[in-house]
Amino acid sequence: MSTVSLSNAKPAGLKVEALVIGVTNGPKGLVLAPGAEDVDKAFKGRLVATVQALGGTGKKNEVVKLPSLGATGAPVVVAVGLGPAPQSKGEATYDEETLRRAAGTAARALAGSARVGLALPASTVGEIAAVAEGALLGAYAYRSYRVASKADHKDPVDAFTLLTGSARDRAAKKAVDRAHTLVSAVHLARDLVNTPPSDLPPAVFADEASKAAKDAGLSVEVLDEKALRKAGYGGILGVGQGSSRPPRLVKISYRSGRGKKHLALVGKGITFDSGGLSLKPSSAMEWMKADMGGAAAVIAAVTAVARLGLDVNVTAWAPMAENMPSGTAQRPSDVLRIYGGKTVEVLNTDAEGRLILADALVRASEDSPDLIVDVATLTGAQLVALGSRTSAIMANDDDLRTAVYEAAKGAGEQMWPMPLPEELRASMDSSVADIANMGDKYGGMLVAGLFLRDFVGEGLRWAHLDIAGPAFNDSPPHGYTPKGGTGAAVRTLVRLAEEVAAGAL
Repeated sequence: MSTVSLSNAKPAGLKVEALVIGVTNGPKGLVLAPGAEDVDKAFKGRLVATVQALGGTGKKNEVVKLPSLGATGAPVVVAVGLGPAPQSKGEATYDEETLRRAAGTAARALAGSARVGLALPASTVGEIAAVAEGALLGAYAYRSYRVASKADHKDPVDAFTLLTGSARDRAAKKAVDRAHTLVSAVHLARDLVNTPPSDLPPAVFADEASKAAKDAGLSVEVLDEKALRKAGYGGILGVGQGSSRPPRLVKISYRSGRGKKHLALVGKGITFDSGGLSLKPSSAMEWMKADMGGAAAVIAAVTAVARLGLDVNVTAWAPMAENMPSGTAQRPSDVLRIYGGKTVEVLNTDAEGRLILADALVRASEDSPDLIVDVATLTGAQLVALGSRTSAIMANDDDLRTAVYEAAKGAGEQMWPMPLPEELRASMDSSVADIANMGDKYGGMLVAGLFLRDFVGEGLRWAHLDIAGPAFNDSPPHGYTPKGGTGAAVRTLVRLAEEVAAGAL
């Protein structure tokens, strides 16, 4: 992974391959953002005019490259747009997500460079953290399967030097260390999501999760198909029975100490979703390797929690199965017995994620955690309701839903609170079982959330994140987000763990 170091050196004299500055579009035109003053001096006050001459307007995430012609230690100066300048009086501070995306955009634009200087606004610890996170998030590439085309794709930036007057500040250094840990976890989730499903069946996925967990000093327990059958995990087994590659349930535990609050994370791990006998159209299967994005997120998040040494106990549960059509696959009208005994009539085998999550939610509830958060690429209805970049938040507690929204906002992830309308629950009443896995066709994302709620232990606080769209970017890269796996929800989960540790949740 790339690295970020802090320096209080003058930007103009920094010996790097490229130097990044920020520009904004103020009321009177292009304006240099803080951090660029020394560079403008080296350009003899003509930096704004030069950027404008090359078409720069300062709009968000616009990139303009200009040769320094020896004016700076870097042969290239890169002006990245930050949008409108802050209007607050006194010392202006920049929106952290704006800085994150700007740094990520610059990092992507400078792929192939070994060393890059960042002279973006970085006067506060929050700004320093945002620039560091954005640069590291943007410096990502998945190269595992490139052979003949490898030379055609540039490697990410190797090292960033973030220029700030607070370079020696302990809090600033700690923020950069946290950024390295956090983004390493995001990259782990991205790598897992990007792995072809032929090479990541449940057993291999469980092995990869175990390796990542043990590298972080965590304890791991893996239940194979025999153990799942013995314990009665009917949801996981039912979904996985159509595949020649059997399911798994992975439990990863981080313990800070006795008496500490306990956070349970549950992530959907469908390693490939064909829809089963309720077969998806072929175009809808093209990115279904990403249907394990929730499991990847909780696995990655707990490794970050461990490396950060947070004062909270965390258990991550990752049910894993491959949903395939075959002569042994579950059928519409089958009834599954979920762990704990509740029965589910399967009306649609493509509504499989909620079945494996039900098993894991019941099991997680047995430990009576202070909070349960599940993460899943659960419904196509999420994309219809909120688009491909905004995840949904549902919860059995209004204050918790708000708290998760605020945590996501602080972490820089787009999420939006959604309701769980009680009137939709009756649509899942079954004539033969305790509940059906499908209900009203309208509000399908909310129906799925209500289904999951039925499997949360009584009196426990629970939140559900539907990340169906944000987990996989099938469009061109943007900001710090690459094409393919995004690592959605990892940053939010780590932020939640920090807040539980601090007693805020």
